[in-house]
Amino acid sequence: MALGNHSTILEFILLGLSADPHVQALLFVLFLGIYILTLMGNLLMLLVIRADAQLHTPMYFFLRHLSFLDFCFSSATVPKLLANLLSQRKAISVEGCMAQVFFVFESGATEASLLSAMAYDRYVAICHPLRYAQIMSNQLCNRLVWGSWGLSFLNAFINTLLAMNLDFCGDDFIPHYSCELPSLFPLSCSDISTSVTVLFCSGLMHGIGTCFLIVYSYALIFSTILSISSSLGRRKAFSTCSSHLTVVLLFYGSGFLRYLLPVSGSLLELIFSVQYSVITPLVNPLIYSLKNNQVKAALRRTLKKYLQYIRQLA
Repeated sequence: MALGNHSTILEFILLGLSADPHVQALLFVLFLGIYILTLMGNLLMLLVIRADAQLHTPMYFFLRHLSFLDFCFSSATVPKLLANLLSQRKAISVEGCMAQVFFVFESGATEASLLSAMAYDRYVAICHPLRYAQIMSNQLCNRLVWGSWGLSFLNAFINTLLAMNLDFCGDDFIPHYSCELPSLFPLSCSDISTSVTVLFCSGLMHGIGTCFLIVYSYALIFSTILSISSSLGRRKAFSTCSSHLTVVLLFYGSGFLRYLLPVSGSLLELIFSVQYSVITPLVNPLIYSLKNNQVKAALRRTLKKYLQYIRQLA
């Protein structure tokens, strides 16, 4: 592998969240619980959407992919975090680090693109309700979803490939609990200008670009909602997009704060990173299940159906 020939470092040391063994034990229990709940919540959301015919609509088609993404996003970082909390030597190979960089980038970029597609879906539902079924066809939904996956994969592949060609020498300590490109650049003794430029352009497209599309969609949505004469109609229209808006604010708020801060390994940076990559995948299914009556009703129907099936088997 070319990377092995160019690099004088074969592994990195992840400094993690704390060096205190007692704190590490508590963090292990905490993050293990969060990870289990994240997997269960997102898998349950996937099961309910697949099992309930009333949720076979464009909005829940996007939500199904969002749940799968949150499953992947959490799994890209938390298992290694848990392993390091139990280990004395918190090492990760250069190849393993690059794999983590790829999957974190792919998951985060796809989620940003998918959230913008969901904002467009809410715009069509509220601003053009009579043409919703015509506009949000299966063909368009599939193009939006697979376009999000494909474009993010391409960007992640290019950014990771450039990082693999960097030389890493000298300091091998990463002041973080996972491998991300901003944390790797200071460790390189190569010219990182091309990698930084490509990452900046990717950030503009997936961060600023998707955020602009979401803001523009919601500007049109709020304009339409405010033009509704009855307060009941306004509340009903807003309730259809409140869950998505909450997820957007949580994802972009923590994401921007995480990547706008300089790479220093500070407590504030780590908190925003945990919020962005660990807590967000946990709370997304909770937001959509607790704030959405359709999902709650579908969950009750699905559980009732499976309980009846279990009783028949017994």
